[in-house]
Amino acid sequence: MSVIIDVYAREVIDSRGNPTIEVEVTTDSGAFGRAIVPSGASTGEREALELRDGDKSRFLGKGVEKAVSNVNDYLADAVCGMDVTDQNGIDKLMIELDGTHDKSKLGANAILGVSMACARAAADYYNMPLYKYLGGFNGKTLPVPMMNVINGGQHSDASIDFQEYMIMPIGAPSVKEAIRMGAETFHALKKVLKARGQATSVGDEGGFA
Repeated sequence: MSVIIDVYAREVIDSRGNPTIEVEVTTDSGAFGRAIVPSGASTGEREALELRDGDKSRFLGKGVEKAVSNVNDYLADAVCGMDVTDQNGIDKLMIELDGTHDKSKLGANAILGVSMACARAAADYYNMPLYKYLGGFNGKTLPVPMMNVINGGQHSDASIDFQEYMIMPIGAPSVKEAIRMGAETFHALKKVLKARGQATSVGDEGGFA
């Protein structure tokens, strides 16, 4: 058993230059976990709410100080004293404390940050990589990588209706070969686009736009 003794959140900048939340979890055994919450350029109408400040004087309203405060002033007290390896119990408690269908009270980003940091701290406690902690001792198969090769929608300024055109190297004998196949396809696509007089600049997620 490894008991949570400290939870701390801060505002950081993500790969798009937008604020997001980073959470650190420390336990009495010395196990430690840190996680940064990802966010997308677009959100679905039924998606859990990513809590933003709405203050236009800071980061164009995209600040996450409210979510940070919800972690430091509320969720931290709730989960401290819990066993960090009780992932289901921790997640269930935070969802119950929020009490909304879309996590809009505390913010899905606040809840997810704590959840992810706890998972990493638990993996650290067991001295194993995160994938093995989550997948079990027999978890050895990595997922097939998906490559976003053409960007549209909100990921691009071009008038392309679909937001992501993705490829999957299904049947590749290894992750190494899968990545090679994806990279070669990407460069082959670039040659095709150039030959047709199309732009080869990249969009928000690295695909041609």
